[in-house]
Amino acid sequence: MNPANPTQWVEEYEAKLADLKKKSEDLTENFAAASATVTSKDGSVTVTVGPNGGLQNLQLGHRAVELGAARLTAAILETARQAQKQAALQVLELFKPLGEGTEAYQMVSDSIPDDEDAEETGDTYDEIDDEPEPAPAAPPASRPAAAPQPPPVRGRSRADDDDDDDNQPW
Repeated sequence: MNPANPTQWVEEYEAKLADLKKKSEDLTENFAAASATVTSKDGSVTVTVGPNGGLQNLQLGHRAVELGAARLTAAILETARQAQKQAALQVLELFKPLGEGTEAYQMVSDSIPDDEDAEETGDTYDEIDDEPEPAPAAPPASRPAAAPQPPPVRGRSRADDDDDDDNQPW
């Protein structure tokens, strides 16, 4: 750029602005369409998340009912975590033309966990023991009919009122 030629400087600046505008429009258009769908290893769970990592869809396969509550929960969480990571990587790739080399890009990049971080936490889906489900509670035993109760006493006698006067000074 030649600082002595203001016309050339303005033209280059306008070209940069047009390029930035095009990249921004592409980001906006593609960001809305970014999502990730992941299925668990055994096919029991399929999770779809949007570009912000929010859950968009959850499908449970036939095998899901066989897993039990703890294993199913672990499968859903692990599959969702993988889908969120994929969506974040897509968003990061979309943001690259606009922000690569900036502090904002680095911050977003640093917030995505490495695969090594995920391995440190372990795959809880595989580690959960097959604990038997608790047996359903037995229905309450039928009780014999209760003996009739005497009718409640209505009102108080005058003697009860005199006793109360000792405890209440007013």
